Amino acid sequence: MPSDPRPPDRLYTSLSLIAATALGAMALYSAGIGLIDPKLHRAAGFALALLVGVALSRGRRNQSDNQAGQSNLLRNVLDIALVIAGLWSIWSFHFVQTQMEEALYDVSTRDAWPAFAGLIVFLELCRRLWGWGLFGVGLFGVLYLLFGQDLPGFLAHAGFSVKEVAEALWYNTNKGVFGSITNIVLSTVFIFIVFGTLLEGTGAGDTLLKFAFLLTRRTRGGPAHAAILASSLFGTMSGSTVANIVGTGTFTIPMIKRRGFTPTFAAGIEATASSGGQIMPPIMGAAALVMADLTGTSYLNIIVAALCPALFYYFSLFSAVTVEARRQGIAVQPLTIDDTITRVDIINSVLFVGPILTVIGSLIAGLSTSAAGFNAVCALLLLSVINPEVRRDPVRVWRSFLKGARSGATLLIAVAAIGILVGSLDSTGLGLKLANLISTVRGDSLFSALLIAMIGALVLGMGMPTLPAYLIIILVMGPAIQALGVSILTAHMFVFYYGVASSLTPPVAIAAYAAAPIANANPLFTALMAFRLGMAKFIIPFVFAFYPTVLIIETFSLLPFIWIVLRTCLCIWLFSSALSGYDRRKLSLLEIALRLVAAFAALALPVAVHLPAVLIGIALLAFDWHRTRPTTQRPETA
Repeated sequence: MPSDPRPPDRLYTSLSLIAATALGAMALYSAGIGLIDPKLHRAAGFALALLVGVALSRGRRNQSDNQAGQSNLLRNVLDIALVIAGLWSIWSFHFVQTQMEEALYDVSTRDAWPAFAGLIVFLELCRRLWGWGLFGVGLFGVLYLLFGQDLPGFLAHAGFSVKEVAEALWYNTNKGVFGSITNIVLSTVFIFIVFGTLLEGTGAGDTLLKFAFLLTRRTRGGPAHAAILASSLFGTMSGSTVANIVGTGTFTIPMIKRRGFTPTFAAGIEATASSGGQIMPPIMGAAALVMADLTGTSYLNIIVAALCPALFYYFSLFSAVTVEARRQGIAVQPLTIDDTITRVDIINSVLFVGPILTVIGSLIAGLSTSAAGFNAVCALLLLSVINPEVRRDPVRVWRSFLKGARSGATLLIAVAAIGILVGSLDSTGLGLKLANLISTVRGDSLFSALLIAMIGALVLGMGMPTLPAYLIIILVMGPAIQALGVSILTAHMFVFYYGVASSLTPPVAIAAYAAAPIANANPLFTALMAFRLGMAKFIIPFVFAFYPTVLIIETFSLLPFIWIVLRTCLCIWLFSSALSGYDRRKLSLLEIALRLVAAFAALALPVAVHLPAVLIGIALLAFDWHRTRPTTQRPETA
């Protein structure tokens, strides 16, 4: 007779609840109250994440497979084995680190057994929670260290013993599973994950949507423009493309369809807008926080550097929606009563504005990034009582806190796989070898080198969340880009953008696949639409790579900055209208070709190239305006 799976599930749920609470409490304590011993911090973080991860994977499995009997018994045994082996391996890390601090201690072959057990446990959890892509990345790191000496050419390395592999990937606080990236996530990123979920759970997200609809009520795109604005603000809370789509898309996509846009366009614009939330200051998600530590740049400078490129990106989306609305003949429609801003919404706007200002004020005052996050959480908790919904159901704050802790736990498990790759690349020098190879292929052309790096970044990042994608890309492609003479911040921003863009790149395009079911649209057509709408994201990194003044904080000069901003805006409009084949009227094939050529030439470095291109682009826009002027009854709002 089949065994009842419910008691084990209740046990794991209880353990997960305790572990998530402890993990969240540890994040709050380390961010704003006191320091935790580094080895204990990392060991405890992974131990708690292990319990949360096993419980979450069981929940997902139970939803997709309700089979009972022997299979459930086997799975229960495997889960118990994962927990025991994982805790054993984490204890071994803490023990060895303690021995290293107290006396001279060399990792032995005996220590390798728990290390490999830990690698297996966290790779399996990574497979369960994040899929085969990230699992494959971690597995590659282990196998490459073990057997890479037998590979041909530049891929071969000197060889590593089992003991050396364990030391590089497990018993190392600079690289590997417990390395510096884990420290960044635990000490800095985690508090912002909790902050983001609390911000959403206390009601700020609903208010943002309403304000977005109010601000865009007089535009042709209406709800499509509102989706862009809301996703840019919502994404700064969630830091996750899929969470952004779910949080805003379930509301905006049906309204975009009702305005007259096709389901494919509705899903595509939501996917594209949601993926850009992570490049929009002031929070920007986990990847920007990690970037600040890896580059040695203050988080405030990261925010400033990201602002102008992010505005370019959202300007391109607004342009794409405006052009599409004109093409489909969609007119401005009045604001409905359901979209009006109430007194409660105005009060609740403080829930968003107050904590964000707290973050910025803390950074300007010179506090650490983690302290800024802690202060923002405290401010949010104090302000949350102004929301009537929170007063009626205060437990929603607790649920949001737990949600944030669980999100942080799953991120830690992903970081374990990234840490394995870091340890492997650092130990073998493969990243530098790839940099030399790219340098040989590119010759003396910076553009061709960046193009190779872009393609490599898109391939490496396909199907992965932004933070793992960014870390993998910067580890593999970063040395090659910096070898071109590009600054470290510009190199990181370059790959960061393509880490985000990879979520829109067919055939994987996870953002499009998340949005398509909400709109009842074809996932592949949605992916192609999102790819077209987000094409500017593929151009903008080249702009700040060749014109670093756009990033403001490194080589800023006012007149060159204004000139490249104007040229980029012109390029974006020409490019968006050419891809749609429409501006104020349908464009001919010759006009489309001229717009594309002028758009790219307007960004060229030589004045002899970009100045004529700018004049041609302006002439094309003037011609289009002149052709439609006699039939225009009244001014249109874009």
